[in-house]
Order: sequence, then C-alpha cells, then structure tokens
Amino acid sequence: MKHTAVIGAGPAGLMAAEVLAQGGADVTIYDAMPSAGRKFLMAGRGGLNLTHSEPLPDFLARYREAMPHLKAAVEAFPPDTLRDWSEALGQPTFVGSSGRVFPKAFKASPLLRAWLRRLDAAGVKFALRHRWLGWDETGELLFATPDGPRVVNADATVLALGGASWPRLGSDGVWTAILVAKGIAIAPMRPANSGFTVAWSDIFRDRFEGQPLKGVALTIGAHQIRGEAVITRTGIEGGAIYALSAELRDAVLAKETATLRVALRPDLAAADLTARLSASRGKQSFSNFLRKAAQLSPVSIGLLQEAAVTTGRSLASLPAADLAELINAVPIQITGVAPIARAISTAGGIAFDELDDHLMLRHLPGVFAAGEMLDWEAPTGGYLLQASFATGVAAGKGALKWLKS
Repeated sequence: MKHTAVIGAGPAGLMAAEVLAQGGADVTIYDAMPSAGRKFLMAGRGGLNLTHSEPLPDFLARYREAMPHLKAAVEAFPPDTLRDWSEALGQPTFVGSSGRVFPKAFKASPLLRAWLRRLDAAGVKFALRHRWLGWDETGELLFATPDGPRVVNADATVLALGGASWPRLGSDGVWTAILVAKGIAIAPMRPANSGFTVAWSDIFRDRFEGQPLKGVALTIGAHQIRGEAVITRTGIEGGAIYALSAELRDAVLAKETATLRVALRPDLAAADLTARLSASRGKQSFSNFLRKAAQLSPVSIGLLQEAAVTTGRSLASLPAADLAELINAVPIQITGVAPIARAISTAGGIAFDELDDHLMLRHLPGVFAAGEMLDWEAPTGGYLLQASFATGVAAGKGALKWLKS
C-alpha cells in the first residue's frame, strides 16, 4: 500500500487525509502541535461558521482575483456537499438570518471529535509534535520531534500548513522559507480579515474602547459594506472592517494611510436628517440633542467629536446640513494594519502558477498543497473554511491520481 504524508492537521489537511484513506491509501497526518485542529477550534469559539448559503456564482465572487483558481475545487465540493458531510458526522446544520451556515451544536468541538473518530476508523494515523523541516538530500521528509530528528519516506505528500495568522495555534508561515529554497514562488504573507490602527485621542480611547458601532455603513474608495465595527484601544475591528480589510490593507500599504468613512445613520436621507438637526435644541446639551434628534449612540457622538477636533471646528457650530453630511461620512484616518499574528486569516502564499490542475507543485512531483497555504483570501462568513475544505478534497484526489499513476 502506498504511504501518503499529510502535513498539517487543520481542515484542509484532515479533509485531504479523509479522501486519501477512502481511496485506499495508507495515510499519516503530521502536525507540530500536540493535538489536531487547533485553529479550527478557535474559529468555532464564537459559533462555527462552516459555509454560506448564497447562490454559488455570488459565493465564488467572494474569492476575488483567486476565483478562477478556486472555482473548480469549490464547484466539486460546494457548500451543500459540505453541509451533507457535516450531517453525516452527526452534526446537522442550519442557515442563520445572515445566510451563514452553522452546525446546530454551534461549536467546532463536536464536529472535530466526530471527524477524528471517523479518520481513526478509516486507519488514518497521527504523528503529533512533528515539526516539518523540509526534505533531505534523498527527497525524504524531515521532522523535528521530541525524540529527535525523524526521516519519513512518502509516495505522495499533501502540504496543508496554513497561513501565518495565530502562530501559537500552529500556522506560523515558517514553511515559506522551505519552499522558496526549492524555487517555489510565494506571494508575501499579509494580514487578512484584520483590525487596523487609528490614532485615537486619549479621551476617546479611554471612554469608548470595546464599544460597538452598530448598523453603520463603511466606505473605502468605491467599496461599501453595511454591518458592525468595534472600537479598540489601538484602532478598529469587527465584521464590517474585516469585509473591507483587503481594500483598507492595500490602501494603507500603498500610501501609509487611508481614509475610512462611516455613515452612522445610513438609512436616513440627507434631507430628513437635516430637518431633524434643524429643530430647536432648547436647553439640552449638544450631545443629548444629537442622541435624541439623530438617535446617535454615545460612541457615535464621540466619533463625531474626534472628527471635529481634527478640523478645528466645533460640532455645535456646524450648520444642520453640514452636520448631517458629517454624520453619514465621518472620516477615520487608518494609520496601519494590525499585526498578522492577530489577523483571522492571511493573504499570500503559494502562487497558483506553481500548481497544476490537481494542486500538485509542478517543480516537486508528488507534492500537493491545499488550504491557506495557497495565494487567496476571502472575507469571513464561511468562505475561508469552505475553500480550505474544498482544496483539501482537491489535493487528496490529486494525490490519489498520482499514486495510481
């Protein structure tokens, strides 16, 4: 029986191992961590968002420039198939109000435990605390283990080592140097679905750290998203920020700063908002007037005050029309990108030109790659896990074909 090494025990690696075992291969999964699926468990900490229910053409468009390269893998293992797979593991799914798909248990741990039991029943072996070091001069795999160096001969290898976010969970990006030394082109690793830094005033930071901006519309250039953001001590993050992170990141990296505009009341027309702000304030404080007239939260009013300070103008001195315009286009100066180690995911990785249609590295026959190692990114919402599962399936099938040839 042909031996296959899968390096990386995240969703892509586990899925590749399952496909290989079902195809009759002898499979061992190697991972540097003491247990499997650590980042997968972290992803499910607030509710495991497996995939999304939107129509497949819209779904595929979420992968932006990488869509043509991921299309075949996702079409071969689409969201409905992933849901069926989860149900077969005793974890039925449901569609939330946002269209996102979750297991009914809402957690990653029951799904992972059932999955590991099925892999064990299929004969898949695990070699944990095995850190991959590359290949020796004869082409055998090298690992560092608690018992010293280990050399492994594999008839096929699937690399599923993740990106470079959350390195304490195993995705540290160290593998990039190993592949670059083999002549493989790697797009630089960059944070994706990350927070951003803002030079808040001490007063604003101390008062509003951790406060959410709800029901806002965020705009950078021609891109706009509705959702929620959260003020942090060093800047801003949250679902709507993550959805714009690629545009924000690229703007900051190109010009060292970017202007994010926030519509605090996006559902109110300018004329309606102006009319409300033209009413008499009476003896109310200006903040209380804004709270009642425009239904603004304290953090929204604080954000307006931050913007006013930078222009040297008092909010109370602004004409109603100007104030209405500011409320729905509050500028936030983004000064930097949060560290990649804190990002939800990463952009960059193995260039698709280095891979054939079966995700085999052209310069390393018999070596396949899957998951976040590849040069793609996607917003949160189930797209990250779906592509990781789907490319794991594709790499597993590719390795089976290679073994049979």
